[in-house]
Amino acid sequence: MEKYQKLTGIAAPMPLVNIDTDMIIPKIFLKTIKRSGLGVNLFDEMRYDRQGNEIADFVLNQPQYRSAEILVAGDNFGCGSSREHAPWAIADFGIKAIISTSFADIFYNNCFKNGILPIVMPQDVVDVLMKDAEKGSNARMTVDLENQVVTTSDGQEFSFEVDSFKKHCLLNGLDDIGLTMEHVGAIDAFEAKNKAQFPWA
Repeated sequence: MEKYQKLTGIAAPMPLVNIDTDMIIPKIFLKTIKRSGLGVNLFDEMRYDRQGNEIADFVLNQPQYRSAEILVAGDNFGCGSSREHAPWAIADFGIKAIISTSFADIFYNNCFKNGILPIVMPQDVVDVLMKDAEKGSNARMTVDLENQVVTTSDGQEFSFEVDSFKKHCLLNGLDDIGLTMEHVGAIDAFEAKNKAQFPWA
């Protein structure tokens, strides 16, 4: 997992509430165990009609939001089933931060494990950020994880809270495997000692 950098990019407004994981990535696409390739199917049933053509008025199909790296969303984002394919699809599309008033717990934790920063903000702040996102590609928002601040295109700053351990993992690019590899020396030493003590095992 890459280290999380200070992000300045286009923010896409998605004010819908209760966007569940089946809306994020429909179950038909859950056959793969690869983290890559799912971005094209992100929000599939909202992005495409039954013939596979883009629905022009869906936000991520609009020219100004095709390269969005930030999503400003409605309440209770990521509810529904616990499928990890949902953050996989979001990350593969290129979105690195999601701002909402609340997230489903499992989805929230899965985001951190896949290099995505979910930010919880009060409704009045999300309203301001939503309006800023509606300005389009000329209005770039900044997400500064290290200092825990979101800055609008016109310079308004809003601080946010994040668990210190999760912050450490994102800033250092550590997923579950990366955390384990931090202790590889101790693991190797234990295995060598165990093999010497119990050579028959």
